[in-house]
Amino acid sequence: MYDFGIRHALTGYRVAYRPEQENYCPGCGRSHWVIGRLTAECAFCATALPLMVGGSTGSGLIRQRGVTALAA
Repeated sequence: MYDFGIRHALTGYRVAYRPEQENYCPGCGRSHWVIGRLTAECAFCATALPLMVGGSTGSGLIRQRGVTALAA
């Protein structure tokens, strides 16, 4: 479905925070991160990296339509 191998060969390595790997900051080389919804920021030098898998986890993803929150 996805062409990650082809895209990687054409565009090169993309710097991003990958949750399944140990990530080192490209700015200072340390590995302590503050993780947000879309980016991860180095706790030492504030370098921000996009999350490789952002927006796919957390509460509030699944919402039921047509159901009121406070039914009387």
